[in-house]
Amino acid sequence: MPIAVVSGANRGLGLEWTRQLLDKGWKVHAGFRSELGELKELEDACHHQLDVSSQESISSFVEKIGDRVDLLINNAGIAHERWQSVSEINFVETMKVIDINSLGPIRMTAALLPKMGGKIMSTVAMITSLMGSVGDCASGKSYAYRASKSALNMFSIAMKNELRSSNISIILVHPGWVKTDMGGPNALITPRESTCEMIKRVEEQTLDMTGRFIQYDGKALPW
Repeated sequence: MPIAVVSGANRGLGLEWTRQLLDKGWKVHAGFRSELGELKELEDACHHQLDVSSQESISSFVEKIGDRVDLLINNAGIAHERWQSVSEINFVETMKVIDINSLGPIRMTAALLPKMGGKIMSTVAMITSLMGSVGDCASGKSYAYRASKSALNMFSIAMKNELRSSNISIILVHPGWVKTDMGGPNALITPRESTCEMIKRVEEQTLDMTGRFIQYDGKALPW
């Protein structure tokens, strides 16, 4: 039975990742920050408290799972702000967004490295965003969120060769505009639709594909 870790699994995309992976026969270690939410309804999931901004919390989480991880879904994140001007930026809040959205996935990846790769390839999926694309930033604003996802993308590309040498492949995937608490009710697709397609991207991932930045449907995205 393949083993997956999903962060931010108590709602939205993380919950859907957990549900669909369980349906496909995976054992899933699902991380939640404070409340189980609908995750408690998934009886087959192994759920553990996890705050990706805390090294202590991550270490405790890692100790509770087995010796092998085949798939890491770095999904936990916080929503972007609505500041309309550079003069409105709250720098304390900006650092919080970067800590969770950029450094959180790297903390998780580093902590789980000893359990990944080897003779069988493992995959790390960074749930990033088109809003982290410099080439696509025509509208601007959303300063902290955009910067946090750009930083996540760069961290991922910077370490792809190191992880590749350990038989670990990285995929950076934009889930689309999804009907979640973050995406809002006017979004174009449901969590189920987005996750179903993202799982297909993970299933087709090879070591030679490591570092690709794509949309949920496989479309390559501009850096």
